Amino acid sequence: MSSLNKVMIIGRLGRDPELKYTQSGAPVCTLNVATDESYTDRDGNRVDRAEWHRVVVFQKAAENCAQYLTKGSLVFVEGSLQTRKWQDQQGQDRYMTEIKAQRVNFLDRKGDTNGPSGGQSGGRQQGQRQGHPPADYEDLGPAFPSECSGMGDMPF
Repeated sequence: MSSLNKVMIIGRLGRDPELKYTQSGAPVCTLNVATDESYTDRDGNRVDRAEWHRVVVFQKAAENCAQYLTKGSLVFVEGSLQTRKWQDQQGQDRYMTEIKAQRVNFLDRKGDTNGPSGGQSGGRQQGQRQGHPPADYEDLGPAFPSECSGMGDMPF
């Protein structure tokens, strides 16, 4: 029997990307991505729930993420799950499961620097992201049910 380790998520960054470099100089970028799920409970109340995902991006893609993404950016991430193990200061084993990205697509509309609510995101004064997203940029529409106003009657 063969196995499959594949993850695909669409969500928004909860904070700006964090770019670091390994000792050998390879770029590594960490993204914190929230996915949103909503449903109606037994009492008919709408329940919104966010799930947070730690995403690790490597090489040129890491630098692109650090350059073009900010808190609130909408992204499609494709990759695999990996769990890292280390020991804390007390010698206890600790584990972290994260998504090792093979692909990150920027989904915000070109020229749109607004946050998820459509308002201006907090003005970054230093380190402002500049330029345009790479050529593989693609707008796949709303990521969260709350952004799909008028789509509630869709049959899927």
